[in-house]
Amino acid sequence: MSSANRGNQRSGQMSLGMNMLGFGAHLGAWRKAELAATAHLDIEHYQHIARLSERGCLDAVFLADWSALAGDVSNQPVGHLDPAIVLTAVAAATQRIGVIATASTTYNEPYNIARRFASLDHVSRGRAAWNAVTNASDDAAQNFGLGGAPLHVDRYARADEFIDVTLKLWDSWEDDAIIGDARTGQFADPRKVRPIDFVGQHFSVKGPLNVPRSAQGRPVLVQAGSSEGGKALGSRYADAIFTTQTTLDAGQQFYREMKERAVRWGRNPEHLKIMPGLSTVIGSTEAEAQARFDDLNAWHGEHGLLDLVAGRFGIPASELDPDAPLPWDRIGAVADFERGSQGFLEAQLNLARQENLSVRQLSRRILVGHRLVVGTPEQVADTLAEWFLAHAADGFNIMPDMFPSGVEAFVDEVVPLLRKRGLFRHEYTGSTLREHLGLPFPVNQYRPRS
Repeated sequence: MSSANRGNQRSGQMSLGMNMLGFGAHLGAWRKAELAATAHLDIEHYQHIARLSERGCLDAVFLADWSALAGDVSNQPVGHLDPAIVLTAVAAATQRIGVIATASTTYNEPYNIARRFASLDHVSRGRAAWNAVTNASDDAAQNFGLGGAPLHVDRYARADEFIDVTLKLWDSWEDDAIIGDARTGQFADPRKVRPIDFVGQHFSVKGPLNVPRSAQGRPVLVQAGSSEGGKALGSRYADAIFTTQTTLDAGQQFYREMKERAVRWGRNPEHLKIMPGLSTVIGSTEAEAQARFDDLNAWHGEHGLLDLVAGRFGIPASELDPDAPLPWDRIGAVADFERGSQGFLEAQLNLARQENLSVRQLSRRILVGHRLVVGTPEQVADTLAEWFLAHAADGFNIMPDMFPSGVEAFVDEVVPLLRKRGLFRHEYTGSTLREHLGLPFPVNQYRPRS
């Protein structure tokens, strides 16, 4: 165990989510042919990954989203099914695991999002969560009548109000509003179903929602931004934060900051779960894991790896020297990065700076922008335990390199090691996602009328 853990005492167990990224976290995974080239459009693929994850008693499966056709159609599988629809089918094919779907606050309206996720929560019997994102893509903006993505500050101002309205809609029914007395003919108490009559800068919503409260009260709210705007939003509203932290020091700093921010909002910091992403490449030995990783890199190609770095930092690949450090003088301040993900950018810059990585080295470390571990099940378990015990995470959003073998390796080889250390559950003890995450039943913000 790393020296970072010595002297650390922590009770409880970590949370684990499985990120269902198409063919896996590595862009070369589809060419390994574990799956058909159109597997990302096949619901049975997602159901299989969810069942594997449920076999390991993971808290939830997670599905990201894009509001535009992302990627080059000539050399990689593209196309993204609507996460809420996919996870509705996944919920029907599973029993206990949570389902976390992404939807944008930039290109939706609060009422339709509140209804969609309340419906998913009922369909799943209290296992649903909404991952609220703001979308930074110009391509997406142009699909919704805009010339380009709104500026960072504007996206987050809208998101703040959007989430506030959505929570009000979810609370527009009290928990005991439904009476359901067929004998008297009374279905619900109208005093406990009320409009929200919200009028703000961005939205005007009368309410109430046309979906009652669910088994877990309301869907779990997840937020996935690590910029200043994202941190303000997440610390105020989120039940869990998916974050990208690539070094232990940065992870500990982010963890402390978000817990402190939650306290300043009057929240119990234990009710805000910090869950950084971790990309995994697992082999029975280090050499086997490295060979698997090298093989995936070869399938994606050297040019593809450099394009990945170039795209992240907005610098043409032809202007990058693969064996030199990043051109720091051309990157500028993270705060000036108005239309992209500031959190991803900062995490990758921190990694490159701290380890003095060349462009080529960095291209093999960032994959989908999260921390990467290439190693044995024991090494993966070690790093999960290290971050958890060092108060850098409450749990993790796992991103295997390739499906389904990467999921099988994590569930069958890493999870048992965590159980032996007392860091993860042996079986589900609850039925809702809130119970899996150790979150309390949410109090309705509207007090009962006298």
